[in-house]
Amino acid sequence: MDISGARAVVAGATGVLGGGIARALHSGGARVALAGRDERKLAALADELGGAPISVFDALDLKRCAAAVDEAADALGGLDVVVVAIGVAAFGPADAADDAVTEHLLAVNTKAPMALARAGVARMTDGGAVAVLSAILADYPTAGMAAYSASKAGLSAWLTAVRPELRRRGVTVFDVRPPHIETGLAGRAIAGQAPPMKAAATVEQLVSLVVDGIRTGRRELRYDLQKGEFAGR
Repeated sequence: MDISGARAVVAGATGVLGGGIARALHSGGARVALAGRDERKLAALADELGGAPISVFDALDLKRCAAAVDEAADALGGLDVVVVAIGVAAFGPADAADDAVTEHLLAVNTKAPMALARAGVARMTDGGAVAVLSAILADYPTAGMAAYSASKAGLSAWLTAVRPELRRRGVTVFDVRPPHIETGLAGRAIAGQAPPMKAAATVEQLVSLVVDGIRTGRRELRYDLQKGEFAGR
């Protein structure tokens, strides 16, 4: 896909990764709309990008998730690219997990990205690309992060299942499963405390790989722990 002139919405644009992807798409010539929870941060980034349209949503409100994408599509006159970069973390033993925390993880990490992607695809007419950030936990479920792992694995499974459905419409589904990257997410966990974790990649590295994957029609990006490097197809 030629991203120059492409109409793109980035959901989670106020996050470190989402903001980086929005800037990179804009630098590549895309027309970018921004969506996220913090209106003040969205407005600041919109100014930085020359007046990009913004939409505010809370990931716990699935109807509002879809409405935010519709607003972006209306502002841009349609959509060619949807990027979803939202999520929350939680830590602790599974036998001590709180049901409310599990529901929150599934709502934000699984259901909301699905709702955002569905809404975006509905506004694509001539193919397009959906890039969704899940996590390495989808490939390597981890003790002390059982519900967190399940929420990411569920999203990745959904992306795998819808890929052949959307291929018939010319829409590429790109599942991005990065390793731990220092974005501050672990420090904002909704439950528990993160164990010591070493970043396996930089924000700049992942942003570059995501935008390149959108451009080249990649289907997945994962991190091979044994080799210590990214792989994909």
